[in-house]
Formats: sequence, C-alpha cells, structure tokens
Amino acid sequence: MRVRIGLYLFVTFIACFGLSNRASADWINMTGAENAPNIAEITIEEDHVKVALEIYLRDIGVFVDLIPDDLLNDGGEGRPNLAERLEHFSMKTFKIASDEGEPLKAELVLAEPRLRKERTSLMAGLINPTTGRKVPEAPADKRVLYAEVKYPFKQQPNSLTFTPPVDENGAPLVNMGFITYHKSAPVIDFRFLSNEAKLSLNWNDPWYSAFENPRLTRHHKSGLMSFLYVEPYEVRHEVLARVKDLENWLDLELRDPTNISSEEWDGLKQQIGEFFMTRNKVSIDGKPASLVFERADFVSVSLQGVQVLDKPQSLDTVTAMLGVILTQKTEEIAKEVTINWDLFSDRITLVPVTATDPAGPFPSSVEPSAPEIRWENFLNNYHPPVIEGVPTSHDYVIAVPLITVGLITLALVTLGMAVKVRNRTGKLCFIVVALGLLSGGAFTSEAKIEVENPLKALPNQQEAAEIISALVSTLHTAHGLRNEERLHEALTLTVSEDHLDAVSQELRRALKIEILGGGVAQAKSISDVSVRDIARLDGRPGFQAYAEWSVDARATHWGHLHQRRMRFYAILDLAPIENKWKLLGITVVEVRQEVT
Repeated sequence: MRVRIGLYLFVTFIACFGLSNRASADWINMTGAENAPNIAEITIEEDHVKVALEIYLRDIGVFVDLIPDDLLNDGGEGRPNLAERLEHFSMKTFKIASDEGEPLKAELVLAEPRLRKERTSLMAGLINPTTGRKVPEAPADKRVLYAEVKYPFKQQPNSLTFTPPVDENGAPLVNMGFITYHKSAPVIDFRFLSNEAKLSLNWNDPWYSAFENPRLTRHHKSGLMSFLYVEPYEVRHEVLARVKDLENWLDLELRDPTNISSEEWDGLKQQIGEFFMTRNKVSIDGKPASLVFERADFVSVSLQGVQVLDKPQSLDTVTAMLGVILTQKTEEIAKEVTINWDLFSDRITLVPVTATDPAGPFPSSVEPSAPEIRWENFLNNYHPPVIEGVPTSHDYVIAVPLITVGLITLALVTLGMAVKVRNRTGKLCFIVVALGLLSGGAFTSEAKIEVENPLKALPNQQEAAEIISALVSTLHTAHGLRNEERLHEALTLTVSEDHLDAVSQELRRALKIEILGGGVAQAKSISDVSVRDIARLDGRPGFQAYAEWSVDARATHWGHLHQRRMRFYAILDLAPIENKWKLLGITVVEVRQEVT
C-alpha cells in the first residue's frame, strides 16, 4: 500500500522545492536549535568529554567562571582562582555526571572572544508547520565567548547525564542549543538542552549510542535506508548503507576493522554494489526486474544532509556510509513497482523508505513482518516531457518545385530564341511554347526546394531568442531523460541530418550537467535567453547567432536534492529545413555555474 504521510510529505516538499533558492537538503531541522543564542557541541572520546561552547554576550554572566582574568576590566582582582571557578562550573553551571551520579570535573582548555560559527538553517524565520510558531533566527550580534572545556574520566561510563545552567527550581537560565557526537558518530541533530538529558553509551558501536529522551535523536539513524525513484523511462533503487552494518551479510576483509583506507574504496564499492544486485528483489509491472549496478559512492551524513565524498580518504568504519544506485530502463513510466526488502538484523528492524515520482517524495518504512515496498502509478494528469521540433515561420522561406525551376528556365531560353527569330509565325510559336512552360511550372506540385525569401529580413533579437530557447529546451530535456530513443528523436528533430554526428557529439559533451560523484542532473527550466551578433549564413537560408541561456537542473540521489544553475555561452548556426529550425553547427564556448 502506498503510504502518504501528510506532515512528513509537507516537510520533505519544503526541503526539496520550497527552499530551493536558499539551499538544498534532504532533511530540514525545524527546531531552530542551531540558532539558539548559546551553543554546546559535545564530543565523547575514549577518556574524556569535550564541550565546545559559544556563549552569547548577554548571557556571559551565567558563565562568568570561564571568563579569563585578562578579559576583565579589573584583571580579575578579588575573584576565586581558576581551580575554584571550574569546581563551581562543574557542579552548578554545566554538569556532566557519569552513570554512578558522580559529576566529572571540568578543565578549561581555551577561552577567547570569537564570532559565532555560521550554521545552515533553512527554516530560520519561517513557520514550523508542527508548532505553528516562527523558527528562531540566529542572534544579530555574532560576538561570543568561545570556550573549550574538557571533562576527563578514568573508566568508560555506561551513560552520561548532561545538565545545562538551571535555577534552584530546575528552570533553564539560558537558551541553549546542542549537538552530541560519540567519537565520530552523531548521536543527535541540533536540539535544545533545557534540562538534564541522559545518554546511554555503546562503546562497541557508537552509532547506536542514544539519549533516553526519544525527542533527542538524529534523522539519519538507520544503518540502511531505501530510496525508490520512478521516472519516465527509468526505475532506480538506491540504498544508503552503513558499511559496518553490512558485516552482518558480507565479509569485507578490511585491513583495519576500525578504518577504511582510501586504497580500499574501489574494491568495497564493487563488492557492495554487486551484493545489492542479488538482494531486495524488484518487480516492475508484475515482472521480475534485472536492475543494473550503475555506481556507488561513499557519502557523509551531516546537518546538510547526504554529501558525496569525491576524494578518497581514510574513513572511520563507525560512520562510513556507502550509497548504491541500481537502475532499469522502462518504456514510458512504470505502472507499478514492488521491492521485497530482505535485509534485517538484530539492530536493523525498521528500514526507512522514500518512494519518489514526478508528484513528489512519499516516505514510509518496512520491517520483517511487512517487508514489501510498493509503488503504484496514481499520476492521472502526468505527461512525460514533450520532445518536438521548432517550426519556422511560413514567410521565411519559399518552397519552389524542382520541375517549376526547370520549366521556367526552359521558358526563358525559349523566349530568348523567339527574340532572334525574324519570321512572325516562328516567333509566335516560340512565345506560345514559353507561355505554356511558364504556366505548367506555376502549377507543378512535385519535389520542392526551399529558397530564402529575399523580402524577409533576419530574425530580430526577440525572434531569434524564442527560436533558440525552444530548440535548446528540447535538447536539454532529451539529454536529461536518460533514454537513447528519445534523445535520438530530439536530435533528428533539431539537428540537420548532414551534420548530425558532429553536432550530437558537441551536444553530448557540452549539455551534460554533472553533480558531485558523477551523476547527471536533469534540466527543469530554461531562462534568461539572450542573443546577439545575428548574421546570415553563407550560401543557404538561415542565420548564425551568439546566444546565452541559463538552465536550472536537479538530481536526487539517496533522498538528497542536488541543484545546479548553469549558464551556457554558445555560437549556433540554424537553418530552416522541412519547416523546422535545425542546427547546422554549435560551439559551446563556455559553461559556468551560477550562484543562486
């Protein structure tokens, strides 16, 4: 059954489309905690907890124990020494207690004035659809006291409890946002720390460390996630997998169980990609599918969503994630797609699923008792992108029958001969024959040739821009469909047959809009077309022009929206052929990414 969750769908829609001019992300934190006046970034290491604080100047009095003496006007005269201040800070200001309830003692590593760190916040200033309240924005005053505080421990605790500054009744004294990492694994996304929060620690696999409060969690918390994309002419099944979780089914033979070296990337990509080709069987329109392993990429999962790692590097196996893409071509758009998910373990009992079609993303999940992912085509009013040629205006060329040209030529020769004949009867005969040839030619409807209308001027800038806009729009659309038949159809409609090979090579090279990791984005719109230097072609109807246009393109992989706005600069030769404008040649001079 196709699941459509209203609020989640709304949030995902906002993430993918509503905020497209601000940034692109696959998930948006709507709490606004990253914009809190005070920020705490907490990291649990093997033998200590590190807390990096950004303290809002208006709340500096609450954290007075951390202010260095040299930042005070009186030089700190008469205040307790640092050891006494840190004792007070550990007990009363920012308390971290082990599972035995004993507060850890703080050590000040660094304290200095800084500017607030810039953090991505897509919902800042907008209305949270869950609460109906405005999501807070970061303070206008970016000045903070930055402090690093270390809390050592001798034995690794099973849990830690964090208590922010509170009054004697337990009410928070400051507005504080926080984020927590266990080693390299993110435990939560940014949340508010307003009272004590207990964190259970999994030292064998920090990915599964978790706060007791269910609200204190992270979005990407599953070790496996499934993404089904149903598009015109293609079905894609993409999987986001934590490498360490795949050890339940695969012997990865890592040189170092705690680390993936850059030299191991290619082998792991191939091994894991081939593994997924044999699991989670897919059916399209009731028939078993034979999906092809297209590619795999190592990715990072952060507050900005899923980001492809383009350069091989050493990765911690605790957080190393791999995205796998499997595809199958289809005719038009599928009517039904099912996936029988069969990868569950003791840890992975619920797998998030997102099915995306031209109407948008629809989240759901699978579990051992209900392992089927099912998508049905409910797109009643959807039509695939149209591939069509660009018609010429009727007055740009004159279609002249070939026989007419011959008869008129013969008639003119006959008339010339009539002038030389002195006999009136002969002259009359030649004239009658010439008139007959002329009248016969005028009504002939056999094969024709196109001759440029000498009375028709070159297209003006607006007309040329409209022609080129329609033509490049068709070409960009066809290149984004990932369908060779549709691409060939578009090329035959927009490129002269005599120049097809050369022009198509240039178009394939220049129109491809790549995203990080090697994927290709689809053009969604063409805009801001401008044309100059319009000139006639030598020896045939048509014109040459220098043109510029912008393309907004999108690609979505593993739930993450990649967006590009590209500016193209090109010289085009166009001719009217069979009542359509077609390319005789194109040279793409430059392609430049625009900042949006």
